[in-house]
Amino acid sequence: MVDSTLYSIFKEGSKTYFYSSLFFPMDVRGDVFTLYAFVRKADNYVDTVPQQKEGFYRFWKNYQNTLASNISDDVVISSFVEMMKRKRFDEKWVTAFFKSMEMDLNKSTYLTIEETIKYMHGSAEVIGMMMARIMELPEQSYECSRYLGRAMQYINFIRDINEDLSLGRQYLPKHDLNECGLESLERNHTYSREKQFSEFIQKQVAYYESWQRIAEQGFAYIPKRYFIPIKTASDMYKWTALQIKKDPKIVYEKKVKPSALYIVSRFLYSTMRYH
Repeated sequence: MVDSTLYSIFKEGSKTYFYSSLFFPMDVRGDVFTLYAFVRKADNYVDTVPQQKEGFYRFWKNYQNTLASNISDDVVISSFVEMMKRKRFDEKWVTAFFKSMEMDLNKSTYLTIEETIKYMHGSAEVIGMMMARIMELPEQSYECSRYLGRAMQYINFIRDINEDLSLGRQYLPKHDLNECGLESLERNHTYSREKQFSEFIQKQVAYYESWQRIAEQGFAYIPKRYFIPIKTASDMYKWTALQIKKDPKIVYEKKVKPSALYIVSRFLYSTMRYH
């Protein structure tokens, strides 16, 4: 049985991940909910306006103390640490995650794709490797797991351009922006330079597509009982990328997300095709 606190945090945080994760077998589903409740709670401290800097550092310190003592009054942290030790997560992965969340407190603009990738290592790639550990995949799969985490987060960056602007952030590289003849991603500016904005978005989606191709090479390592939930989530990000690729300005009009019904229908379709 998944703890109600973990369940609610995960459900409120990510529709695509949440509904896809419901399709995991029960023994793995609880660990997936534990992982995403932990990373979502940490992320929430730095994504609020104003940011809850003290709350974030308390959460980080609480994690460190729990790692040493196994005792915490925060069910999100205690559940994560128990699972982390049971599944043998590398402590460096968790440290990298916190370091990237800390960057959100101090850094607002990323100049090159290399800078963005450095951020994504802690915010997404290590989460992919944690998922590989939860499913007990062989270490040969970890590289592809990293790329899947990176690819998915990059689509979120593209999808959330407008939302991130409201938080004073720009994860998409400024170098690419300037190279396409744009000075900013503000709506009024990009609407007056539609061709340049479209070129910029196509280039960003191309990054995602190149990383997604590498990620999919690792699907061969995923056992049958875990494959469909992973494939479903992956397909939903492909769907999101396609909507944005067809109409780049949509990122200013709404948050592009598949509906719960569509996610379930794709799961059923993938299941039938697989069998």
